[in-house]
Amino acid sequence: MASTTLTPEWQRTIEQLRVKPGEKVKLAKMATKSRFDLGKSEALDELDATKARLDLLQQRLFAEHKRSVLLVLQAMDAAGKDGTIRAVFSGLNPAGVSVSSFKAPSSTELAHDYLWRIHAVAPERGNIGVFNRSHYEDVVTVRVKQLVPDPVWKRRFGHIRNLEQLLTDEGTTVVKCFLHVSKVEQAARLQARLDDPEKRWKFRAGDLDDRALWPKFQKAFDDALSETSTAAAPWYVVPADSNSGRNLAVAKILLQTLERLDPQIPPADPGLEKITIV
Repeated sequence: MASTTLTPEWQRTIEQLRVKPGEKVKLAKMATKSRFDLGKSEALDELDATKARLDLLQQRLFAEHKRSVLLVLQAMDAAGKDGTIRAVFSGLNPAGVSVSSFKAPSSTELAHDYLWRIHAVAPERGNIGVFNRSHYEDVVTVRVKQLVPDPVWKRRFGHIRNLEQLLTDEGTTVVKCFLHVSKVEQAARLQARLDDPEKRWKFRAGDLDDRALWPKFQKAFDDALSETSTAAAPWYVVPADSNSGRNLAVAKILLQTLERLDPQIPPADPGLEKITIV
């Protein structure tokens, strides 16, 4: 295995955040506050240092052009998926990062199976792909809002495990982060959106309807994480009440993933070291 720049403390923390295969998740009993024992300024400095290492590894992954990484982000509303993406990936080469957001399916997408739109935007070799929401909406939102019968969403857990295993077998490392925000913090963030004219566009009337369904959404995520955290495609439950702590944890998880892959720069053509350009 390649050497790691992660401290033993961070390695233990990441392992504690990981949902073990077969583990029964109970989000209501899991921490939403950062356990990383860092102030905001210290966390931001640590994030900058982590991103410098990520940038190097991303360049190597892009140059190697043999494998890819898929980072899946799921959460309750206002947990900070957009903010995490901005914080972790700003400064990395945008040519090597693709971000896909999944909203309500279009008529074309509805004319296909529910995983069609997911597989179509899986990252190319050499790239890091980020899913802002994902195929997990089809075992969470459709369940809570009763858009499909129970037997339909229940059998989808197997489909999802199989898709993620297929991606893994074909060279895509899948890593999934659930950004775990408390209901109290969600209320504060939704109110902040309403109070800020620059952010009010993010607020939908339906956000309050979803908030009223908090226990049902949490139960649906409990089952989704329990059923689909595998050795090949693990889930990590990341405390998200602190923006800086959340961003740093996701960056460290991604860093561990890339360091384990240990991408290599391909060899240059023979004789190039003798060339002098005039």
